Amino acid sequence: MILRRPGHAWPTVIGANRDEKLRRAWDPPAAWWPDRPDVVGGRDREAGGTWMAVNDAGVVAAVLNRPGSLGPAPGKRSRGELPLIALEQGTASAAAATIAALPAAEWRAFNMVVADREVAYFIRGTGAGRPEALPLPEGVSMVTALDPNDLSSPRTARHLPRFRAATPPDPDRGDWASWEALLADHVFGDTAGPAEVLCIPPTSDGFGTVCSSLVGLRRDGGRVWRFAPAAPCRVAFAPLPLGG
Repeated sequence: MILRRPGHAWPTVIGANRDEKLRRAWDPPAAWWPDRPDVVGGRDREAGGTWMAVNDAGVVAAVLNRPGSLGPAPGKRSRGELPLIALEQGTASAAAATIAALPAAEWRAFNMVVADREVAYFIRGTGAGRPEALPLPEGVSMVTALDPNDLSSPRTARHLPRFRAATPPDPDRGDWASWEALLADHVFGDTAGPAEVLCIPPTSDGFGTVCSSLVGLRRDGGRVWRFAPAAPCRVAFAPLPLGG
């Protein structure tokens, strides 16, 4: 989930649940990469990359799977490299251009979001050709394994209207209650079942929501990251030290 509101003190706000195989080991966001002290992100212990990170310039990069592409594949590079490649740049526009110039066939299919205080992009990698970078509009956009705001996703169909109607986070007051509650939603109805919730309970094959993040970028350079170190329907969010 990303909220773009140009002219606001906090023009970019991002909320993201990480859904993954529960057995896959990981570390919470920190400066894990000695050659990249400017980057703070969660670390995947298996491949060494990240699913979401931010650099000192205030660029955020996150990567997701596309349908049917969960997990590694022989001969393919880890998608956890992609946010680190993006965060070599000092702006979201430069980061999006960098990813869009890569040979997409080197990775399994992916979606990415890169954003800073000025702009945000959705990047689609289909496993062939070059990834495609598309600007995200003002207001709330929701990205899952599908394209942004695709209502064929039961999760998007249920929650995009809820996020758009919710009171936006107010980082200056430390008020993230509306988005924290939505990211913790784990109660499903009869329409689509578990496919419509944001906080996925463990499935029979060991998949589920493993952690959650709320990131805000302030126009004057400040940054805030609130992190839930397990499914947000089970644990509370707490701030991470980012120096801003």
